[in-house]
Amino acid sequence: MSEELFKKMAQSIIDGDSDVAVELANEAIAAGIDPLVAITDGFVIGVNQVGDAFACGDAFLPELVMAGEAMKAAVTTLEPEMARRGSERQILGKVVLGTVEGDIHEIGKSLVGTMLGASGFQVYDLGVDVSAEKLIGKAVEVGANIIAMSALLTTTMVKQKEVIELLEQEGLHNTIKVMVGGAPVTREWVGKIKADGYSEDAIGAVAVAKSIVGAA
Repeated sequence: MSEELFKKMAQSIIDGDSDVAVELANEAIAAGIDPLVAITDGFVIGVNQVGDAFACGDAFLPELVMAGEAMKAAVTTLEPEMARRGSERQILGKVVLGTVEGDIHEIGKSLVGTMLGASGFQVYDLGVDVSAEKLIGKAVEVGANIIAMSALLTTTMVKQKEVIELLEQEGLHNTIKVMVGGAPVTREWVGKIKADGYSEDAIGAVAVAKSIVGAA
C-alpha cells in the first residue's frame, strides 16, 4: 500500500502537480504514515528525478519550477503532522539567500531556495536588492552555514565581492561559506572573489551546498 502511495507522490512532483501532491500528503497523514518517511521515500524521489532530468537536458526550467512548487506544497501540508509527532526533518544546514543590492531579479534565486528547502536545508530568503550588511547580519543571527547570493547584472555582480570582503574583515568567512550564481557569474569570477561555491542552476546549487556542509 505504502509503496504505491510513494510512487504516486514521486509522480506528483515529476508532473509538477501541487494539488495532487497535497492530496497525497493528506492521504499519508490519514494512513498514519510518518511524514518524514513520506518526504524521503516519496516526494524527494520525484525531486531527484526531475533534477537529474534537468541536468541531462531532458527537463526544462518551467518543469523544475513546477516540481519545486509541488514539493513546497507537499512539505507545507505535512509540517503540522511533523510538529505533532515531534519529528524534525534532519536539517543539512542553514542558508541565507538573496539577490544582491541593486538587483531585483527573483526567479532563479527563488528556485534555488525552493530546491534547497526541498533537499533538507533551512532557507532564509531575504528577497531581492539585499545589502551585504543585511545578508551577513541574518547569517550571524540564525547561525547560517552558507550565504547564497544571485546577481543577474554585470553591474551588480561586484556586490558579491563586497559581501565576501566584509565577511573576511569581520573574521567570519571561516564559518560562513559563500555560494554565488547568476547569468554573468563565471568560474573565473568565483576564483577572483574567493567564493566557496558556484552553480549555473538550482540543481547544481543543491549539490554545491551539500558538499560545503559535508553532506554530499
